[in-house]
Amino acid sequence: MIGNKKLFSHDLMKQLLWRPIVALMREFLWCCAWKKVDWRKLLFLGVVMTIFGILVPTFAFPHTVNMWFLSPPLAVSSYVSLNGSMQLREALTEARAQQFPPVSAASVLSPNTTVPSKNKRAKVSRTRNSVLKRRKKKSKENDESKVVLPPPRSPIPPRKQRFIWSLSPNDALIYAKREIEHAPVVIDDPYLSAPIFRNISVFKRSYELMETILKVYIYPDGDKPIFHQPHLYGIYASEGWFMKFMEESREFVTRDPEKAHLFYLPYSARQLELAVYVPNSHNLRPLSIFMRDYANMIAAKYPYWNRTHGRDHFLVACHDWGPYTLTMHEELTKNTVKALCNADVSEGIFTAGQDISLPETTIRSPKRPLRNVGGGLRVSQRPILAFFAGNMHGRVRPTLLKYWHNKDDDMKIYGPLPIGVSRKMSYVQHMKSSKYCICPMGYEVNSPRIVEAIYYECVPVIIADNFVLPFNEVLDWSAFSVVIAEKDIPKLKEILLTIPLRRYLTMLANLKMAEPDSNPTTAVIHFGVGKVQQSIDDEPKRVRHSTWPVSIPTRRRLMNPHRKKLLWSL
Repeated sequence: MIGNKKLFSHDLMKQLLWRPIVALMREFLWCCAWKKVDWRKLLFLGVVMTIFGILVPTFAFPHTVNMWFLSPPLAVSSYVSLNGSMQLREALTEARAQQFPPVSAASVLSPNTTVPSKNKRAKVSRTRNSVLKRRKKKSKENDESKVVLPPPRSPIPPRKQRFIWSLSPNDALIYAKREIEHAPVVIDDPYLSAPIFRNISVFKRSYELMETILKVYIYPDGDKPIFHQPHLYGIYASEGWFMKFMEESREFVTRDPEKAHLFYLPYSARQLELAVYVPNSHNLRPLSIFMRDYANMIAAKYPYWNRTHGRDHFLVACHDWGPYTLTMHEELTKNTVKALCNADVSEGIFTAGQDISLPETTIRSPKRPLRNVGGGLRVSQRPILAFFAGNMHGRVRPTLLKYWHNKDDDMKIYGPLPIGVSRKMSYVQHMKSSKYCICPMGYEVNSPRIVEAIYYECVPVIIADNFVLPFNEVLDWSAFSVVIAEKDIPKLKEILLTIPLRRYLTMLANLKMAEPDSNPTTAVIHFGVGKVQQSIDDEPKRVRHSTWPVSIPTRRRLMNPHRKKLLWSL
């Protein structure tokens, strides 16, 4: 097509120039034959013709003068396909380049310039190439470990999508419940590792429906910094990253509360502590009063809380005090869906099956949350059977130290890691060099060591009675961890040694599959939608958890061993 246009332009140029030239030549011959020649007029006419011949092609046509006069037209057969305009343009350019080869410019040297020898130039070139290769390799490794691409979403037929969008929120939940009950059996999925799930088929179908249907309304009320200002570093960062991702989401958030299945209370327990708590007062009552007043304000201003008594509302709190900030408001404590890191069922606030246990992790740099995160060593390079180092607080850690500190060479159990030991081997190196990493509770049941152990591919040994493990309703923790009762601490080594090598290798392989990556937003809201069914339930005291029952903290791309990590809280 482009070749035909160029040939047409060339013919048009010939016609435009040829006709006036022929007319002027006729006039010139007629004057010469019958009249005397006025040479001044003839010279003026020649100048005009010359200017016309130069300016018209320059301004009236898209191609340069040398294309018309220097380069002959290239004939391209009409029946030959060159695969589009790009190849034809390349063919024309290449033909002209062969006709007019480029002239290389001579290098200019000053009198003081010394020309390096060929050997030196080759050596410098090899050195630069090796440095560039190392940089590219390192950059590639970092990109592979940190950049996570979601898998393609299964397409939904337009007719079915229109049907789903036409449903009211309650009807959509009923439809989703029916679909989950008849979920197709998943045998092999490239993005899911079946051994770490309790029911991979139900999970996958419920997750797909969540991405298709679910809408969340975020209350705009509340002043910063307690509301709408995420806390993104430290051991309580999970709640902040959830808030950040949730408020930035265009997929799940709706501005129309009538279309919402869930209502998010966007507060930060960590920011509440910093703003309201009086240091060293040991009084959490002001925090609880603050949250009570906020819930009452929401109930008075909007009709949605009173419609379900808060059963379709949820909040996220990773601070140890998160559960205790809710106790002054009965509906806030008993009815709302609570995503808590401090998932202790013995306190009477966290309800297993209704609330969500959220993993706790430490983020030291919000700009680089994956800094210092890396995998462990091979099994043959792990000489330590079990390792723990940390501050002595709570009821479990002193007992652990009492029975195992300096009692066995295979058991590296410390309080704070001694300076002399850390100089030889750092805390992270200890975790990477250990088969098992002990994760005892501190003041509360949750511990960031569980996530650290997973990332350093060290099988976590969890010691915390009454602790509901993160996303326990979906993940089978027995496939990649060991849970030991507090009373069995004296038999810790005996229990670990009774685990066969084959069983340990299976747990280690599953642990690598369980290295989650990305976004807690879908995790918590996927868990929480099950509670929405309560709003249409005739029995207000019976909690239904069948619709979107559970999820894990991933974003479409779940547990793919070929794509590396982001933090559990991201």
